[in-house]
Amino acid sequence: MNAFALVTYLPDPLGKFLDDLRRELVPGCVPHAHVTILPPRPLSASPQLAIDTVRSLISEFAPFEIELDQVQVFPGTDVVYLSIGRGHKELLQMHEALNAGPLHYDEPYRYHPHITLAQELTHQQSLDLESLARRRWSEFPHLRKFKAESLVFVQNVARNFWIDLARFDLDPAPSIRR
Repeated sequence: MNAFALVTYLPDPLGKFLDDLRRELVPGCVPHAHVTILPPRPLSASPQLAIDTVRSLISEFAPFEIELDQVQVFPGTDVVYLSIGRGHKELLQMHEALNAGPLHYDEPYRYHPHITLAQELTHQQSLDLESLARRRWSEFPHLRKFKAESLVFVQNVARNFWIDLARFDLDPAPSIRR
């Protein structure tokens, strides 16, 4: 609890489909489909300083397309997720640039852009839910991509309950990287 993260939300119909899928896979969860740029972390400074840091660093990034790929499972943690195709490189660059200053955190796992579908599972549950998620994903009739145009700084205030603290729009004409 009281962790902070930076995400980009998925628009509908993609976001609604993934929220419905997650509720099917994990009854009782309260999803808001997103790609995490900075995974949950404590802060080494105030939330306002962290927000100001994000605001100063995102000027390097323009909106970009994210395309969702396949349902997979992380070995070792049994998290069922959707992999990222196009946009993977941009997400890695963004994570590297933003995991700095008051936002820096030595994460327990190497950053791997994805969309979580189910977690906190036994190995057998992850295999069963991966199979179901693959079937449902194959039935999705719409585009499997979206444009990441904004980021949202969020705070976990109760077990798996997150609130939005600040929104940042990506600049279509970012400053030149030095």
